[in-house]
Amino acid sequence: MPLALFERREGADRISAVSAEAEALGLRPGLGVAEARARYPALDLVPGDPAADARLLEAVADWCDRYTPLVALDGPHSLLLDIAGCAHLFGGEQALMDDLLAKLAAQGFAAEAAVASTAGTASAIMASGASRLSVPPGGERAAVEALGLAALRLDPALAGSLHRLGLKCVGDLLALPRAALTRRFGADLACRLDEAVGASRRPIGPRRPVPLVIHERRLFEPVSLHEDILRLAGHLAARLREDLERRGEGARLLELALFRVDGRVERLMVRTGAPLRDPVRIERLFTERLKATGDEIDAGFGYDLVRLSVLATEDMAERQSDLGEDPKAPEETLAELLDRLSTRLGEACVFGLGDVASHRPERAQQRARHLCAPALAVPAHLRLDRGARPLRLFETPELVEATAEVPDGPIRQFRWRRAFYRVGRIEGPERIAPEWWREAAGPERDYFRVEDDHGRRYWLFRETLASSPVPGWFLHGLFA
Repeated sequence: MPLALFERREGADRISAVSAEAEALGLRPGLGVAEARARYPALDLVPGDPAADARLLEAVADWCDRYTPLVALDGPHSLLLDIAGCAHLFGGEQALMDDLLAKLAAQGFAAEAAVASTAGTASAIMASGASRLSVPPGGERAAVEALGLAALRLDPALAGSLHRLGLKCVGDLLALPRAALTRRFGADLACRLDEAVGASRRPIGPRRPVPLVIHERRLFEPVSLHEDILRLAGHLAARLREDLERRGEGARLLELALFRVDGRVERLMVRTGAPLRDPVRIERLFTERLKATGDEIDAGFGYDLVRLSVLATEDMAERQSDLGEDPKAPEETLAELLDRLSTRLGEACVFGLGDVASHRPERAQQRARHLCAPALAVPAHLRLDRGARPLRLFETPELVEATAEVPDGPIRQFRWRRAFYRVGRIEGPERIAPEWWREAAGPERDYFRVEDDHGRRYWLFRETLASSPVPGWFLHGLFA
């Protein structure tokens, strides 16, 4: 039965896509649903789902990563692949295109493709409906001259104006004087023409970060066991090590991509606390990642391509190990332990604290990636010898009711969160001046370390509120 999808456009339901059977009846996208029903009452009409189409295109783009890591979205129904430097791996450009279309057809997709030396030319050819066309370098203008104006993907209003003037193909526009064309229809039309004929290159924005180093293994027989996947990851990590050593760098962010035979792609990411090249440690990190996400990964009928990529690196100087060290008894360092914990538990669960150039306790530190990460850069004159700080610091100091025997004297008791606490001992004050260079510097604070009669210790400060001349007391943290 002929099938058509429809969407709401300009206040009316119009066909957005048709099956081959419906196309054979003469139905085309843009036709009104009422007219289509009147012509063919048996036509099966289904509401379109653009969000589902976008998700499907993203999945196809993931699958296309097996040909090149530079894959970009090109409109709602097409993709751009930069195959420069990759085509020879598949026997040439024509062989790559044929292999891609054959595998997509095996998955049930009716796909078309074109190869050109510039993205604008290839995009124009596909927009016009041509397929399986390979344009040699220098033949871009001849390839697009006979194409209709739809190849330029112009605004509908502009395309209508050009049609009314009798301009129906790209060659008609190329025959006109460029200055007059730009003056009457704008610079965008001239830019589209230059891209179509290869006079200017349209930049390609890859949908995923471009890896710095890639190694992959194509398999004749698919694998599905975790042991086989990890063994391949270790083999690829050993090949990565040579490239990283030549670059004088170590990996900080790695991705293991697993391409299923049915087109789905699983991606495992690991981040390291320090530059890393050791294949054994890399394999161990992916072992932890597989353990953490094992239930979420479905191997299906297996993976026929395994790729290990380095997405971020950092300079890594060569280091001479101790000559007396026993190589047969390696000891897990703090960095290795933290990498394993963050991989197993998640990056947000393992962190350290780094200094920040600020006097205020609530702004004096911030989260660092790892406990062993380099300290954040702080000017030497701001690295102060601070007093004891509580283990738990409140993000916002909490107001307390404190009483003293004499004004401005040591407090004897305070009330916090509806509970009274008697002060056994008090130490202070430690004065922290306001940061005058900030817009909201605030008043001075006098901090005290307070211990109640049960031995619990608190960090309180006294400051003068803007709304009252009487100093107020605040609880800012709790000691262990």
